[in-house]
Amino acid sequence: MGAFYVEHEYWFAVFQLVTAMLGMGATLTARDFRDVVREPGAVTLGMVVQLVLVPLATFGFLRLLGVQGGVAVGIALIASIPGGTTSNIFTYFARGNSALSISITGLTTLACLVTTPLILAALISDKLPADFTMPSGQIVNEIAYTLLLPLALGMSYLHIYPRQAVTVSKWCIRASLLGIALIVAGSLSAGRLNIEVFGMDNVLLVVYFTLALTATGWLATRLFSLSRPDSTAIEFEVIVRNVNLGVLLKASLFPASMVATAQLGDAVLLTLLLYGGLQMIIAAVLIMFHRKSTKRAGSGLAL
Repeated sequence: MGAFYVEHEYWFAVFQLVTAMLGMGATLTARDFRDVVREPGAVTLGMVVQLVLVPLATFGFLRLLGVQGGVAVGIALIASIPGGTTSNIFTYFARGNSALSISITGLTTLACLVTTPLILAALISDKLPADFTMPSGQIVNEIAYTLLLPLALGMSYLHIYPRQAVTVSKWCIRASLLGIALIVAGSLSAGRLNIEVFGMDNVLLVVYFTLALTATGWLATRLFSLSRPDSTAIEFEVIVRNVNLGVLLKASLFPASMVATAQLGDAVLLTLLLYGGLQMIIAAVLIMFHRKSTKRAGSGLAL
């Protein structure tokens, strides 16, 4: 499978991202963006945290620790992509403001058409090979055709066939998870996910970055004294990134079949996948924490 995966890596990535965005779109309606009007302050803050504060924190992290190579590129990709759809589900489980979470996810997903290439260029233009030029136009096209178009198609399907949309969304999300599993299996069989080559120092860098983003989300919401449900929503938007998009951009910018950048691309992919696993662990811990906090607050009010 290894050789087949290396040759067709890009299409594996397209499959997993397109199915994920179709599944997300099939759950969204125009009503899900009502917080833009009802709570413009919280939505605006969430957007600022995602599109300004997260890149600034990432810039400081990369410079402070002197992160280089594929790990730096992977971390920059994580910072430049929007929050993932799973953040909406986690926010709900943590008893946060789900409507706010959906609004921020949707708006930052639309904004990333412009912001992602700009943030990437600002963070890692000096960390790429000397002969590499950031293909901003290519990144915009990838986002438009594999992220925004499937999202719009999913929303249109929900509008036309509301009863069937739940089933379609469920199977699309399952297909996307299968896509991620195939990418991991293909990369492993091709020898592209080698922790020994990657190095434990780099693993720790990804762990530190995950904790840094967690702290960024927590501090930003406390600084502006948001309500607990709003704070929870923004925290999850910061932590849970759309790693699917990151994997697609990696496959497009550093294809496994291109020998010159293969080692760099392998480090980028492993950084993305490590973060994807770590964000799930952090999210699970936060869900338990917020649910217990809500329960204690409820008990206090009852007394």
